[in-house]
Amino acid sequence: MERRRPSAWWLLVSILALLPLLHASEEPPTPAHVWQRLEPGLELGVFQSPRGSPVGDELITVLRVDPAHHDLVLQMASATDLDGNLTALQWARREGLVAAINSSMFRTDHRTSTELMRSSTHVNNPTLGKGKTVLTFERASGTAGAPADTPPVRILDRDCDDLDAWLPRYGSHVQSIRMLSCRGANVWSDSERIWSHACIGLDTAGRPLLIHARSPWSTHDFIDILRELPLQLDRLQYAEGGPEAQLAVRSAGVEREWVGSYETGFWEADDNQVAWPVPNVVGVKRKAEP
Repeated sequence: MERRRPSAWWLLVSILALLPLLHASEEPPTPAHVWQRLEPGLELGVFQSPRGSPVGDELITVLRVDPAHHDLVLQMASATDLDGNLTALQWARREGLVAAINSSMFRTDHRTSTELMRSSTHVNNPTLGKGKTVLTFERASGTAGAPADTPPVRILDRDCDDLDAWLPRYGSHVQSIRMLSCRGANVWSDSERIWSHACIGLDTAGRPLLIHARSPWSTHDFIDILRELPLQLDRLQYAEGGPEAQLAVRSAGVEREWVGSYETGFWEADDNQVAWPVPNVVGVKRKAEP
């Protein structure tokens, strides 16, 4: 029997039908620094690190928050009747938050922050420690409240800011370890010790940045990596490292959590898949409708 040659039209249809299969066999695209809008005032960015890590996918997750739409809030187990602690995602569910991240490191009682931590209604640690930076939010109200030009969120640097003048302007204070100086310098010494990171920053527009990376780097290298990303970083404060470092987001109908793992001398593996309960988190809450 004589075989008929396929028409040019049929060849075109066949090639188009194969294109999805050809595309599926390719490697997935490298994540780009593109912000995904979750809701008004809340954007999620996933960035491929410009520098390698010996462990993991080398991705850095950043939640960018617009204070015009959302408030930062401080959640502390010591202010509740909880017997234990909660993961960041559990804190977010309990308090109706759209996001939560480690606030800072804590003492061996698994309750008290290592340095100053308080809100307008509860004091977890009243002592101003050696940490160079204090994350401040919840503008003070009343007759002795904050001046009208007080930013909704600031990371105070005691080398550049008068803490005695600025702290009373805010109800919530979280002191921790400075990562960037107020002049933009990396202030951590280089080290061979590496771990996962959770940290809180501000960009040049005053927007809070909640940052998480599961892949481990030294903190010195991680700061330099963040400075290379298109984040417009202004100030940066350490929150937590290793398997306790976590970030949770509940927005756009999706719940997602990111957990840390590797930490030199403590958890030298990339196998942790479970968020660890922590006593204190900084949360993100939608502003009440006027």
